[in-house]
Amino acid sequence: MSLVSNLFLLFVAASILIYYIVPRKSQWIVLLIFSYLYYIAGGPRYVVFILFSTLVTWLMALLIEKAEGKENHKGARKLLILGLILNFGMLGIVKYTNFAVENINALLHLNLRGIQLLLPLGISFYTFQSSGYLLDVYWKRCKAERHPLKYALFVSFFPQILQGPIGRYSRLADQLYAEHRFEGNNIIRGFERILWGFFKKMILADWAAAFADAIFEDPAKYNGVALLGVLFYTIQLYADFSGGMDVVIGIASMFGIKLDENFKRPFFAVSITDFWHRWHITLGTWMKDYVFYPVTLSGWMGKFGKWGKKVFGKKIGRTLPICVANLIVFFVVGVWHGAAWKYIVYGMYNGIIIAFSGLMAENYRKWKKKLHISGKETWYYLFTVIRTFVLVVISMYFDRADSVRQAFHMMKQSITQFAPAQLLLIPAGKQGTSFTPYALVIIAVGCVILFVISLLQERGVKIRESLARLPLPVTVAIYFCMLISIGLFGSTAVARGFIYAQF
Repeated sequence: MSLVSNLFLLFVAASILIYYIVPRKSQWIVLLIFSYLYYIAGGPRYVVFILFSTLVTWLMALLIEKAEGKENHKGARKLLILGLILNFGMLGIVKYTNFAVENINALLHLNLRGIQLLLPLGISFYTFQSSGYLLDVYWKRCKAERHPLKYALFVSFFPQILQGPIGRYSRLADQLYAEHRFEGNNIIRGFERILWGFFKKMILADWAAAFADAIFEDPAKYNGVALLGVLFYTIQLYADFSGGMDVVIGIASMFGIKLDENFKRPFFAVSITDFWHRWHITLGTWMKDYVFYPVTLSGWMGKFGKWGKKVFGKKIGRTLPICVANLIVFFVVGVWHGAAWKYIVYGMYNGIIIAFSGLMAENYRKWKKKLHISGKETWYYLFTVIRTFVLVVISMYFDRADSVRQAFHMMKQSITQFAPAQLLLIPAGKQGTSFTPYALVIIAVGCVILFVISLLQERGVKIRESLARLPLPVTVAIYFCMLISIGLFGSTAVARGFIYAQF
């Protein structure tokens, strides 16, 4: 049930209606029922996976809390490790078995068979969310939830199950179980957010995808527009993922539930580190809290740091453990994105840049001082934004290409060949190539609108609050125009689900 389908919109409307009709103490039960109905609609056989993850982490959290109460710290640690192995083991078997088999076959010249299984909906998201809860209980950041059905709602809340954001129990659970009064403002603000998400998805992402897919699927035919292909994919990915987040957050707000933001204008970032503070924010904070900090504070990393100080000196020795931790984090990020070498390269590309920047930080400061650059100059800010954008776009070759080899091949094409007229040979929607120029104009205008709104937000302008202060007829007219624009200018190409629903 795609987030952009009419059936899904009816599903959401029914869930909201029933949610506010039933007694408030039963509202969380309505959410649980609709969450599992939604998941079952995606494939009844996949329910076993989310049930397994839910039961394992719920039970292990209770046992960990009990062991800690008896000051049995070793026992609690063993239970934690067992719970994480079971939870991530399920994800590993389902998502990475075929990848492992392919590499074993290639390395040892064997012919082992993989498993024939479609990836369960949202498995990466609910696995990370439930594992984070288990770690929080172990670290005593939150208490274990005793009610299995309430915990099941935390893991399966249907607006976020497919593509996040990755929730924290301490911020989300109380909202899910609370009694909410019907508030028209929540419905209006939720509708605004959903409408904006559909605008980004159906006008920008889906039109950009028509061009990105054509170019990446046949790079020999469209060898003169490889650079434009990766730019189209960058537009598609951002508009698709952030648009999906808008829809998800908008739906949750209609229930009176505030989910964590997942994007903060990432293409205004001044470094790759800053980019990852703005892009898929909940994944980044998950990695920071549950991978980066535990690694940097571990005993073996402390020993490595001492060795680094002896060999390279205090400054580099102090930075080395952070660099290694960042490399580990982005290796995990790459693996999380998919079971293919291109995703690992994608993750390591980002990790290497961040690690290298950390090692060179002192040199950068000296160079800026010698060149009399304070860092506050407008030209320097624009330079860092453009530099970061270029580095991000390079990473997108690995994310979108079919393989690492194809990614490098298309990078080569991008700098050796350029024939933008080839874009006009790409069919756009049902009208074919005759509509291609119009589709390109739609993408360009959509990008301008997105850029202007993002720029205003970056400068502190609160768009939604400004809309709320306008006279009601004006606000209604704006919403109506957005609806009409989605209908008139939305992609007529093949209907597409959200990219991150496959994770």
